[in-house]
Amino acid sequence: MAKKDVPPRWDRKMQQRLARGEAAALGELYDRFASLVHGLAHRVLGDERAADGITREVFAQVWEHPDAYDPRQGPLRSWLAALAHRLAVQRLRATETAALAPGESGSPQAAAELEHKVRRASVAARADYIVHSMPTPLRAALELAYFQRRDYRQTAVDLGVTEDEARRRLRLGLQLLSTAHDAGTPPGYGGGR
Repeated sequence: MAKKDVPPRWDRKMQQRLARGEAAALGELYDRFASLVHGLAHRVLGDERAADGITREVFAQVWEHPDAYDPRQGPLRSWLAALAHRLAVQRLRATETAALAPGESGSPQAAAELEHKVRRASVAARADYIVHSMPTPLRAALELAYFQRRDYRQTAVDLGVTEDEARRRLRLGLQLLSTAHDAGTPPGYGGGR
């Protein structure tokens, strides 16, 4: 196996521990990734209780089917994010379809509106995932620029870096964020199982 194909050691060990039925492994996995899973589900669904349900469902599926994750396919974090995204989108589609008036759910306009809503929620969830996953220096620069309305000069001073470095971090962070529109699922794991 090529070096780039070697999955992270922690991911392999976690998958093995889950496959052996170690409850402590599930607790460790939950502690590490529950906020990511919940955040993605909440971003798609816009509902705290529904996001709680998706979070429980994701970790229940991991517990019941630990072999569904293949460490060679990508990081466990990305797989969990993709699973959460897929389940949240399924729930959103089901909820929105059920809310339509009888006979309206099959109309082309209703279908287009639903897909638009799903797409918008998916892009927002992907953007959240990208921000959460990007290196801390890039995230810190973006947070200063966006939330505190700092320009690159002020960002450089706040971070203690050169203006060129601040511009580089902001540019890279924005380039990463711009990929949120490229696909509807979190990066690194092209779908679910």
